[in-house]
Amino acid sequence: MSNNNPTSTRDGVIGQDGSEVITVDQATGTEFARYPVAGKKEAATAVADARSVAAAWWDLGFEGRAERLRAWRREIAVSGEEGASLIHTENGKPLDDARVEVLGILEYVQYAIENAERVLGRREVAGSRTVPNQRAWVEYQPYGVVGVIGPWNFPLLTPGAILIEAIAAGNAAILKPSQITPGVGEWLVRTWQRAVPDLPSVLQSLNGFGATGGALIEAGLNKLAFTGSVTTGKTVAAQCAQSLTPVLLELGGKDGVVVAEDADLDEAAKHVVWGAMQNTGHGCISLEVAYVVESVHDEFVEKVSELAKQVRVGSGEDAEIGPVPLPTQIPIIREHIRDALERGATATVGGLDAVGDRYVTPTVLVGVTPDSLAVTEETFGPTLAVVKVADTEEAIAHINASRYGLGSAVFSRDRGEAIARRLRVGMTSVNDALVFSMNPAVPFGGRGDSGYGRKQGEEGLREFAYPHSFTAKTGPAQFSASTFGRPAGAIEGALAGVRDRILAEADKKTA
Repeated sequence: MSNNNPTSTRDGVIGQDGSEVITVDQATGTEFARYPVAGKKEAATAVADARSVAAAWWDLGFEGRAERLRAWRREIAVSGEEGASLIHTENGKPLDDARVEVLGILEYVQYAIENAERVLGRREVAGSRTVPNQRAWVEYQPYGVVGVIGPWNFPLLTPGAILIEAIAAGNAAILKPSQITPGVGEWLVRTWQRAVPDLPSVLQSLNGFGATGGALIEAGLNKLAFTGSVTTGKTVAAQCAQSLTPVLLELGGKDGVVVAEDADLDEAAKHVVWGAMQNTGHGCISLEVAYVVESVHDEFVEKVSELAKQVRVGSGEDAEIGPVPLPTQIPIIREHIRDALERGATATVGGLDAVGDRYVTPTVLVGVTPDSLAVTEETFGPTLAVVKVADTEEAIAHINASRYGLGSAVFSRDRGEAIARRLRVGMTSVNDALVFSMNPAVPFGGRGDSGYGRKQGEEGLREFAYPHSFTAKTGPAQFSASTFGRPAGAIEGALAGVRDRILAEADKKTA
């Protein structure tokens, strides 16, 4: 990501530290709250407290944990307006968008309650002809203490989904929220402590900057989940590698959308504008680049431009997108727009004048070259770059050439699924936008510079438990495969028997 300060990322400044986190009311720009910064001592204490209750939490079993998750869900629902208000204040997004995060968390908890035992419970596996006197099964065990470093763009929904999966899998968890939105994290922990007073340390939070995240890793986690920029993710992964701490990385994206010649352009335009501009474009899965087939390009541009002009920006009740809460992101958005224009693009909506000190209004860039920053690097702002392509083959090639590989969208009446299947990304919505992020049963994650590992769905639950394999003898065997002193010729005869069976199977297929 281009920036004058190479240590500045969309997470903040790598390694930033201090004694206080001071948050801002995004609607007014004035100070909102202050939080003491946790250092190495506080991180070590939090991990020790979490480890001290992890066994008791696991020993409750699936139903015992589900009972407490149900109580937590009730508590979140009861105080949901408080949580939404905090999101609105600290992040700046419209209050209804903040309420969507609360609704999403409630659905994630319900999914965990209904599915954790099915996904993570004891699973019998097939026996082996080599050892027919053995039965085998798999159980999923929790890692122990899971750390979650969360982002500011979806300060409740993103870390909350991961925390829910980690806890449902039997772990204790510690959240390090973004320094932009620490109050949201503290609110979530308070709801847990009210709902589960017998085991409050199963979920904790530590406030601070990047150095606090580093202290949390250093304190001896059993697993870490990080959501943020590629640059910070590489730093986090390198630190985790020193202690071989497994890590889930949900990093950046430059999500593309394919608009085919047979797309319903009205539908495509509505969803693409929303997918690009919602949450002020602050989403790793925001649709930042539209690859539009030449035959429908001009009509599509006309439709998205008209819709983008209507998006309401501000902090009032009628606003549809809010301010940019991280000041260092403003120059990056401006630079990407300037670079595209200098390379020959035109802005049908917005442009450099759209980028203010705190607010950025929607920008639609047309005639963008594939080597522009607006196409190759994550903008993380309310912009849409439109690239004209000869056909969907060219669009697919562009998306697959990206170093990112997170989400995507395809609009086509007849070939949507066929096109989507060829995209080398983690997720695709067909004839819609970002819907894969709204269903807790759908795995969420990417490839390449977008990271690795998955949250959501069965894969998300298994991300926070490791498989423990078991075998148990059920009786005597014709001969033991796991001791010395086997009968002469036993293994030779076994190999001959397998060979004859394989040859017989092949003969049967060719007969």
